[in-house]
Amino acid sequence: MIVQNFFSSCKPLILALSIGTFGGLLFAFWKMPLPWMLGSMVFVTIAAIFGWSVKLPYALRQCMVVFIGVMLGSQFTPDLLDRLSSWTFSVTAMVGYIILSMLCVLFYLYKFANYDPITSYFSAAPGGLNDMTIIGGEMGGDDRAIALTQASRVLFVVLTIPFMFRIFGGYETPEGLLPEGPGFDLPLSEWLAMAISVTLGPFLAKCLRLPAAFLLGAMTLTAIAHINGWASSSPPVGLVAIAQVVLGTAIGCRFTGTKPAEVLRILKISIGSTFILMSTAVAGGLLIGELTGIPWYLVTLAYAPGGLAEMSLIAIGIGQDVPFVATHHLCRIGIIILFAPLAFRLISQYFLQKKKY
Repeated sequence: MIVQNFFSSCKPLILALSIGTFGGLLFAFWKMPLPWMLGSMVFVTIAAIFGWSVKLPYALRQCMVVFIGVMLGSQFTPDLLDRLSSWTFSVTAMVGYIILSMLCVLFYLYKFANYDPITSYFSAAPGGLNDMTIIGGEMGGDDRAIALTQASRVLFVVLTIPFMFRIFGGYETPEGLLPEGPGFDLPLSEWLAMAISVTLGPFLAKCLRLPAAFLLGAMTLTAIAHINGWASSSPPVGLVAIAQVVLGTAIGCRFTGTKPAEVLRILKISIGSTFILMSTAVAGGLLIGELTGIPWYLVTLAYAPGGLAEMSLIAIGIGQDVPFVATHHLCRIGIIILFAPLAFRLISQYFLQKKKY
């Protein structure tokens, strides 16, 4: 009886991962960009919209996020400290992008999607999906609408970026089902460094109350090991593909349990908001690229408001400057989490005081 109940509870997970793996395999066979993430994401999203019971525990996603942190950290090189100063301008300019894009999306959601002001505000924030949903709900917004709108944002941004790089960035899909790279036969010392990073890193980041603790903790320890020459290998490409499938599946599972009509309504709304966000990201990329000489498509990838783990994984998958992209996304999410609620309170107090007079 216990075994039967266990397998019954695992059915939605097994179904989700099976659909995700099939989608990834099919996209890889079709030579689509970033196939394992996009394929799993698209197929599981379709399954969720049609009412299939697909679920992926948050804990499993976090396990993969830890390994993504290791993948990101392995891209950091000893010359990183020399390069950090050249990113100051693009990171600072990103604040302007965040404010402009958020105001445009807020106006769009309020005027054309008929969201209330609170829901519009926290749905428009380009980052911190879980945080914006919780804070927005606590402040009187529709947390369901916020969560679905934020999830749709990640879905469409992740879907858009790889195709953009295929057209403009010279990205070519691998000949085989997996890209070239290291296998699972890494030296014991590399596995040991990886094990320390995935266990100790998240624990330390949690103790320090850092955002995205699982990813940031593992990434930081791995980066330290690679910068100091204690480790040199990237994680196996098979592990990267597994992480892509799990993350793509997790994005699709966010739409489970919602009526198909409601999901389709939110997706239609999010096409417009994603167009605004990506247009401003491309405009920012072109401007910063012109001023700094950094390729515009790399700046666009660094500004594009997908999830930190998802966008960093895309950077790895399409062979872009991972430290540059990850640093910008960490700053973006940190700015949103720290200042979006504070700005909302200040704006609310301003309008309340105006009403009194």
